Amino acid sequence: MASKEQGTEVTVPHLAESLVSATVGKWLKQPGDAVREYDVLCELMTDKVNVEMPSPLDGIVVQLLVQEGETASVGSPICIIRAAGEHEEAGATQGALGGAAQALGGTVQAAGGAVRPEEAAAPAEPEPSGVHSARFSPAVLKLAKVHGVELQRVKGTGLGGRITRKDILLYVKNRASSATVQAPERSEAAAGPSVVAEPGPAPARASTAQGGLAKPQTPPAQLPAQPPTSETEQTRMPITPLRRLIASRMQQSLTEIPHAWLTVEADVSGLVALRTKWKERFEREEGVPLTYTPFVLKAIINAIKDYPILNASWAHDHIVIYKPIHLSIAIGSDSSVVTPVIRHAEHKTIAGLAIELHDLIKRTKAGKLTPADMQGGTFTFNNTGAFGSVSSYPIINYPQAAIITMESIVRKPVVVTNDAIAIRSMVNLCLSLDHRVLDGVICGQFLQRVKSNLEHVNTDTVIY
Repeated sequence: MASKEQGTEVTVPHLAESLVSATVGKWLKQPGDAVREYDVLCELMTDKVNVEMPSPLDGIVVQLLVQEGETASVGSPICIIRAAGEHEEAGATQGALGGAAQALGGTVQAAGGAVRPEEAAAPAEPEPSGVHSARFSPAVLKLAKVHGVELQRVKGTGLGGRITRKDILLYVKNRASSATVQAPERSEAAAGPSVVAEPGPAPARASTAQGGLAKPQTPPAQLPAQPPTSETEQTRMPITPLRRLIASRMQQSLTEIPHAWLTVEADVSGLVALRTKWKERFEREEGVPLTYTPFVLKAIINAIKDYPILNASWAHDHIVIYKPIHLSIAIGSDSSVVTPVIRHAEHKTIAGLAIELHDLIKRTKAGKLTPADMQGGTFTFNNTGAFGSVSSYPIINYPQAAIITMESIVRKPVVVTNDAIAIRSMVNLCLSLDHRVLDGVICGQFLQRVKSNLEHVNTDTVIY
């Protein structure tokens, strides 16, 4: 527990009922930085969603208690912030105590400890001149002393021109870079003859004294190509806490769940025609683009109603079959994939699915998802067709029993009625299943139902 002199502890909030801890993904503020109420201190990661941790007050960050990549329980402190008033009051109190000690020339009792006369009379270190602010945080002073930095040479970027830890570290980095650029010249001059390479063998020449030709030299053996070993020939990308969490989840899914895989091909020419019919009108009236995905989602949802065992999970001593269909939607970015949930998808129309899907994608890209958006999924849909994929093997979203992937819609020749050949819009649907819960027969029937639902869509199908 932080004392009043230290500041206010900022704790991990209770993000959701089932969450008991969170991982600090990235600190956006460092000790010595000034913050205002609601400024984002750090990014917190859970197994459901990432959230931004706001500052509860105005003040100065004093100490980080949990480092990036470390996990803290709900309610435990992750940093300490000293309010602006407390910071000034503490500085004034320390100055008054120091003045009293010098005046008395004796012992002063302060904060439970004795100050010896010689300590009280010792002059304070002169503050650096030429700096915008006369106050520096303990972290800045310590860092400057460690790296031998004169603070008057550092440009402050903090509130009111205040020097922060980042300013010190940037100054040290730039100083080191300048020294590195000059180092080769000094090394070359100091090395002298000792670094001169030995001369190679002289080329063969004819010997006039012997009246004959010299034997040709044997060419050196060709050495096999070696893999690059120098650090300058390779790139090491650090593993972010989010990437580590995704890796853990994927490893858990593949380790604990015996995966099996099925795929079918469906003719979605009617679906394409229906979407073309509604596309412009829907976007004009609803303000939302109408993609192929909500049509496929509706076909999957109706198939799950007929085969509810797909909407299930393994619970070791029993199988849980869920009545509501809470559809997890895999949405990817450059660095991660999240699966927000369309709740009670069985009650939604094609238009309703399109509107809610657009909202989830929009909030995912903006980082505005909440833990509630990520909870309770019972079946997962993924659209790898957006990347042009025509076949894939999705990994099950643990602890669900199945995941289905929609591949790219491709125009190609197929055999139709009376053995005729026609150009049709075709799509592959790939299903991964937990073989502890599901078998090939039931999943084959489920996929055939999805296929039938899609192939019966036409321009008369109702979307509202």
